[in-house]
Amino acid sequence: MNSDGDTIEIITADGERLGGTLYRAPNATQVIIVQGATAVPHQFYRRFAHYMQAQGVSTLTYDFRGIGVSAPASLRGCKVRCSDWGLYDIPASINWVNTNLQPDKIYLVGHSAGGQQAGLIDNPDAVDAMVTVCAQSGYWAYQGGAEKQRVRMMVTVGLPLVSRLVGYFPWSRFASGCDLPKEVALQWARWCRHPDYLFSDESLPLQRYNNFKAPVLAYSIDDDNWGTAVSVDALMKRAYSNVDRQHLVPSEFGIDKLGHMGYFRQGSEVLWQRALDWLLRY
Repeated sequence: MNSDGDTIEIITADGERLGGTLYRAPNATQVIIVQGATAVPHQFYRRFAHYMQAQGVSTLTYDFRGIGVSAPASLRGCKVRCSDWGLYDIPASINWVNTNLQPDKIYLVGHSAGGQQAGLIDNPDAVDAMVTVCAQSGYWAYQGGAEKQRVRMMVTVGLPLVSRLVGYFPWSRFASGCDLPKEVALQWARWCRHPDYLFSDESLPLQRYNNFKAPVLAYSIDDDNWGTAVSVDALMKRAYSNVDRQHLVPSEFGIDKLGHMGYFRQGSEVLWQRALDWLLRY
């Protein structure tokens, strides 16, 4: 066992190469696949993966196409769309696990976009259960506090204007995270301007959400103004049919703050165990 993880490569159905890391637990019969948030590199989830590995569950983290180690040398001219993550990358990660590890159980942990798009996959029967963390409708009006107007400006002006001018969206200049391919930024911004979010996109095979029958534990976090309880509710009511909705208040677990990213940072182990206990019921 390599506690630092083994570098792996996933080939998607349309020929894209995705990079990731497998944290293999000895004799594991269950595998967790972490489906990350927009612009978040897979290494961000390594502490979470190490924890699950130590509990005897192998865990895979990887980058969606156009992100981190799965991005081309230059994002200018990159044709990746945001929806490619759900249509191709998430299914490919599941197929890779089935082929290479042949586990008894496959669990998904979807952070934000990773939880939003899991319903687009064409192999939902391979998923035994899923935990989503701040997987929300990105519609700007559902966001909280000052975030509402900031998101509105970003999706109506910032993302479209800068992406068209530069040829990609330089996310790393504005916040921590990876730069975004132009078409990812434009499609995501369109979704965020509509009350139905990605369900407004008639180019997507949205009927696939009806086929995702695995139980879903959907977390919202009390101090997350980007993924408010209202926005998580809005997504879950449209996306999944078998949902256990839970709202986390950080102080109730002895945690000062979490926001949109803190669930996966060190100090949240009590929440990780809670999620694992839930997954292992299925």
